[in-house]
Amino acid sequence: MSRDSLKTLFHPFAIDVLALPSSDERYLFLGAEAGNAKPSGFEAAITAVQGLRPEFLRLTAARQEPLPVVEGDDFDGALILCGKHRAENDDRVAEALKRVKVGGLVIAAGSKEDGIQALRKRLTGLGLTVEHMPKYHGVVLWFAAPENAPETIAALQSSAVKVANRFNTMPGMFSHDRVDPGSELLAGRLPQDFDGNAADFGAGWGYLSAMLADRAPNTARIDLFEADYQALECAKRNLREIHPDLQARFFWQDLVSEAPKEKYDLVIMNPPFHQGHAAEPALGQSIIKTASNALRNGGILMLVANRGLPYETELAADFREYGETCRNAKFKVLWAKK
Repeated sequence: MSRDSLKTLFHPFAIDVLALPSSDERYLFLGAEAGNAKPSGFEAAITAVQGLRPEFLRLTAARQEPLPVVEGDDFDGALILCGKHRAENDDRVAEALKRVKVGGLVIAAGSKEDGIQALRKRLTGLGLTVEHMPKYHGVVLWFAAPENAPETIAALQSSAVKVANRFNTMPGMFSHDRVDPGSELLAGRLPQDFDGNAADFGAGWGYLSAMLADRAPNTARIDLFEADYQALECAKRNLREIHPDLQARFFWQDLVSEAPKEKYDLVIMNPPFHQGHAAEPALGQSIIKTASNALRNGGILMLVANRGLPYETELAADFREYGETCRNAKFKVLWAKK
């Protein structure tokens, strides 16, 4: 998954615009990705942080010992790879400023689509002296952590969001500020007489699981699988608050490469179909196959998808029967029986 932005991030060190850090220095790396962009002579120990499970696994395979959430302080510098969510980028800068020594370098990189130019303008507007340069179809910027970092942190850091007066979320998560209309369409079609074990694939912050528990209060257990670590943490909180008596388990897992170990009577999902900025229907198709393997004979899959996504072919290949429950102008709800 390594992007050009990873090369852009290290470019100032590669061309000696920034001094290469020595082996006694420590750098924090937020939004870390695996790759070989670090230039020769960059000797600082790097603490890589990545909450998205697929990239976390790639970092682990590269022996970079990543963390899903930030730990530690008094870093000599911080590296940041920007993503497609403005608030998430701002939060990463705020997190870096909490953890880096005064005067330490904060270096961030991203493409135009990642909003790197807008980030530079926001940081400049907060009084920071920001240097920058373009390279590899992106921009890298850097600045020294200021003495008045708490003021800058307060201006950048996002607040928690409450959706539908029930669900706790944070910026950067899928549909963090509203109930996703596709999920809402599926929620209204979930069974009301279900009393078995269910799995919520790509559970996000727990909306579909909570709605299944609303509609089918005799549900024995729901297992929530989610690749976004912070979203799963929100799901834990939400299910504890909304359905404290529900038997629920939570798995930080990449359903493409890490199959569930149990069999279920029902799988519900709004499968992802984007990897970064690009649409990849094969991602959802792969998770449908995982769902088929996770269902008992006679088990049911219920999913929602954009109308144009070709999931019926996968359902026909992996299930005994399938059909469409309903559709609207944008979404369709599909079912399949193992």
